[in-house]
Amino acid sequence: MTIDEAAARAGATDAAATGAAAAVEAMAPAGDPGAAGHAQRMRVAFPAVIAALTCVHAAMSATRVAGSLWLLREGYPEWTVGALLSLFALAPIGLSLWAGRLADRHGMHRPLAIGAAMGFGGALLAACTLNVVSLAIAAFLTGGGVSVAAVAIQHEAGQMARSTGDLKRVFSWVALGPAVSNAISPVVVGLLIDHIGFRAAFAFAVLLPLAAWALGRRVPRQHVGASMRAPERRAAFELLRHPPLRRLLLVNLALSSCWDAHSFAVPVLGHARHLSASAIGAVLGSFSVAATGVRLAISRFSHRLDERKALHAAMTVAALTSAAYVFLPGVAGMLAGSFVLGLALGSVQPMVLAMLHQVTPSDRRGQALGLRMFWTNAASLAMPSGFGLLAAATFPAAPMWLMASLVALALVPARGIEARPVA
Repeated sequence: MTIDEAAARAGATDAAATGAAAAVEAMAPAGDPGAAGHAQRMRVAFPAVIAALTCVHAAMSATRVAGSLWLLREGYPEWTVGALLSLFALAPIGLSLWAGRLADRHGMHRPLAIGAAMGFGGALLAACTLNVVSLAIAAFLTGGGVSVAAVAIQHEAGQMARSTGDLKRVFSWVALGPAVSNAISPVVVGLLIDHIGFRAAFAFAVLLPLAAWALGRRVPRQHVGASMRAPERRAAFELLRHPPLRRLLLVNLALSSCWDAHSFAVPVLGHARHLSASAIGAVLGSFSVAATGVRLAISRFSHRLDERKALHAAMTVAALTSAAYVFLPGVAGMLAGSFVLGLALGSVQPMVLAMLHQVTPSDRRGQALGLRMFWTNAASLAMPSGFGLLAAATFPAAPMWLMASLVALALVPARGIEARPVA
């Protein structure tokens, strides 16, 4: 069973890597020897970057799903699930800004190694000593590991783009890492729990950071200029003085919180409706399959997309679907609702990251990425606990209605975002 699931996961990762390699070739305009040489150098590096991000994120995703279902099976109340999900965002609050500075100064490899070590340690602790305390520590470590590694990988991928037009294509593939992780991990974890047990699910998570570290070693180290290595005295929060970046981060915050609301609501609603772990995993997987598909479409048709129009459309669909989610009947309804919501929210990250690189100075993009990660995880720390308290005090679908309202309100600042570089 474990071997079969590992083989299925490897096949999905290989398919994504093949597509990423094709995307690298698409970055090389015909007749441009310099661009062709760049594509040749990146032919191995870019797929390895995407696969490394997939693996390190999958360790966190597997730990999150297995931990939530274990708490519910043991009879803990819904607010404890929210508290556990909040812990996945605790370490990134303290590490994201530091990870951004580290990426600006040293490139990808050092922060990726740190993130992989944290993810490995957290998943191993949960697998060996399965209890509430070990789950809390595992959430802290795997969540922190993803933040450190993801900021560095996003920074590295942005440097691989040779033009503004390449940014959407590059970041659609970067966004596929978490999407593939979230599509596969819940399904594998649900099957492992149903057929073997919870420890097998956590053991699956232990292997993934090791794979991420091995893949990162295949990426050539890029030369970091002296200006990048110099100590950065400017605070990252100074970037918030630029209105387009500030509005972009606000919109990103609302949409990422909507993603968290879905991650909270599905296990809670599924448990209330007496669904099996496999069914709950399938619903979560349908969301991520949709997110994966829309990001593949963006990588194919990126030159035809207008970032602002795509962002407005995604926010409208997300608000409407979140409001209607509680009325969807049975497993089939939840599968359909999660799929539509995955299409909307899955399209957001490539657009946000591409626009962020356009409005941020090149020597401070790591800081901007860290700042985005900081605010996203600060909300993720507070939101799940709030979702748990709200659901316990009212009804399980209340968090989805709350986020539908907030996403609708965020359409106002979204109209003021202008993708133009900071002076």
